[in-house]
Amino acid sequence: IGLAAGFDKDAVAVEWWDALGFGHCEVGTVTLRPQAGNPKPRLHRLAKDRALINRMGFNNAGAHALRVRLEGSWPHLPIGVNLGKNRDTPLQDAPKEYAALYRTLAPLGAYFVVNVSSPNTPGLRSLQEPEALREILQAIRAQKPRKPLLVKVAPDLEEAGLDAVLQIALDEGLDGIVATNTTVSRAGLSRDPGLEGGLSGKPLQPLADAALARLARGAAGRLALIGVGGVFDADDAWRKIALGAHLVQLYTGWVYGGPKTVARILNGLVERMDREGARSLDEVRGSAL
Repeated sequence: IGLAAGFDKDAVAVEWWDALGFGHCEVGTVTLRPQAGNPKPRLHRLAKDRALINRMGFNNAGAHALRVRLEGSWPHLPIGVNLGKNRDTPLQDAPKEYAALYRTLAPLGAYFVVNVSSPNTPGLRSLQEPEALREILQAIRAQKPRKPLLVKVAPDLEEAGLDAVLQIALDEGLDGIVATNTTVSRAGLSRDPGLEGGLSGKPLQPLADAALARLARGAAGRLALIGVGGVFDADDAWRKIALGAHLVQLYTGWVYGGPKTVARILNGLVERMDREGARSLDEVRGSAL
């Protein structure tokens, strides 16, 4: 169970997440240059729906500051790094910027995630288009050292779009896909609050699960899949694994559940394995497909 990107953007607490039960932490989204993000307020709780809407806009201290902080820290778990584009960088310059960002941080991350799916940076989601995405991934793959590389997809992609990203991931030798980012849909809310930004939490769950399942069927074990979106308890984590996830991440579920959430999920997974006679999660993975 990992902490999803967006919570510890600048790696200020990487030495402590293991004490709360997390097995990995994804820092960022980090951009090459420091970025203030969108004007506040930019994070809203929809408590009745167990959801959040955020329009953060990649607020972070930049790649150099993140590198300095990671160089001076001693984390006890794998640290992934989520990479994003600065808001004012032209889309055509994205491959060069992602490559420079990766090159700056490559020695310090256990794995890297290309974020082209946030709804809060204008035009960013267009980089999920096959030609644009391929250029970014090839630019990163040309850098050294080579580390595990994943791409994070939007839950709002049509099936053909998911299939295209999957094929590019396989063609370019990626190690996995993160499914999914937040959604621009407002389906599942008790009422639409009229707020801009990405929706996460329980209402995201059906979209994220559908995307994960389609990717798992298509990948057929050739990629590592990280299931994100609507994870609040052990049943949610179990469902992600049964839909093909190798790792599970949470953010909104942790915000609402508090510091004992991960321990409850882990204990619940073990209890359910005992009830169902599963000796390992490998026996569960993909069973719901």
